[in-house]
Amino acid sequence: MIGKTLIILIFFFIIIITYSFLVGTEDPRSYFSVYNLPNGTTKYCTQHPLKVYMYDLPKRFNVGMLDPRTSDDTPVSARNLPPWPPESGIKRQHSVEYWMMASLLYGGGDGVDDTREAVRVSDPELAEAFFVPFFSSLSFNTHGHNMTDPDTEYDRQLQVDILNFLRKSNYWLRSSGRDHVVPLHHPNAFRFLRQEANASIFIVADFGRYPESMSSLHKDVVAPYVHVVDSFMDDNNPDPYESRTTLLFFRGRTVRKDEGIVRAKLAKTLSGYEDVRYEQSVVTRANIKESTQGMRSSKFCLHPAGDTPSSCRLFDAIVSHCVPVIVSDKIELPYEDEIDYNQFSIFFSVKEALVPGYMVTHLRQFPKEKWLEMWRLLKDISRHYEFQYPPKKEDAVNMIWRQVKHKLPAVNLAVHRSRRLKIPDWWR
Repeated sequence: MIGKTLIILIFFFIIIITYSFLVGTEDPRSYFSVYNLPNGTTKYCTQHPLKVYMYDLPKRFNVGMLDPRTSDDTPVSARNLPPWPPESGIKRQHSVEYWMMASLLYGGGDGVDDTREAVRVSDPELAEAFFVPFFSSLSFNTHGHNMTDPDTEYDRQLQVDILNFLRKSNYWLRSSGRDHVVPLHHPNAFRFLRQEANASIFIVADFGRYPESMSSLHKDVVAPYVHVVDSFMDDNNPDPYESRTTLLFFRGRTVRKDEGIVRAKLAKTLSGYEDVRYEQSVVTRANIKESTQGMRSSKFCLHPAGDTPSSCRLFDAIVSHCVPVIVSDKIELPYEDEIDYNQFSIFFSVKEALVPGYMVTHLRQFPKEKWLEMWRLLKDISRHYEFQYPPKKEDAVNMIWRQVKHKLPAVNLAVHRSRRLKIPDWWR
């Protein structure tokens, strides 16, 4: 009797769950939200795309910097979105803001797409987050050639104007900007007035030029640079370890500021080795081509700190399937709650790297089978560092939007508490 009752209960449970899936009240993916992969990375299955409201800003705040001839009054759409210019040099590295905007323009409407982590909604009342499509990195790189150039005044005025615009938005005022996503990928982006938006979710390259009170992992998203070398699409050599004859490769500026002073010191430490290439270079079309070939023919690619803890070189190495060797004590890495960089990168402290012979000896003794494991994993995960339009599942821009979604529970907690507390932050 008990057995029959149990069978009947199980039967009705199966019917209820099946019916819920069919009518759409239950998402089967919600039962499988997180799982671990054998390679040490963590996979998050998005239950539904993040609903994002994107402000319609005059084009001078974004794509007008790409094409000044465009009308400032015509709204940006998927139809009139200009392509990112191929000959943009160093500006491309920090173009995350463009690709995030483009991802929301693609498809449009309020529909659901299983391949996308974020979709644009036309009704702000439906939004879970708000995107501010101000190209602050491009503005810094466009309006003035350096920090003291008088043309930077135009960059400053854009920052003043965008803040005035946001302060008129009820949605900005409602949350004090906490649920607003503001891309500031260049270390000097929004440099005049960024403190006025420091409650928002910043999209940054690292925290090298931010005080802890302004930006941190708690609320902000670390995004990869847009790689400048070509992706290695046909890396199918039967013995990639032996075919890559250079042990360690670096090509770039060897004289930098702040943490980047380690580069000049490494130039001395790594001189005299036949299987090490450490070369001074600037960003030109010819030099990018040379770097592409150099990375593809090297087992390990060196990533020392630049003016700030990060640089584009790490992501160039990843898409070249060259095992990154990271020498940057304060670096923060994209998607690190999902990806374990130890699985395909090697880390040395600055102190270790500057010991004569220490790093080269370690790399020469690195087991071939372990290197091949890293090479295979680099081939698999490199798709997470590709910026493209139209966006593709789990590419860089979708990974960034997923990171934004991870920040929202803390945002909602802060917003809800602020609405009811009579004595803000009473416990401090």
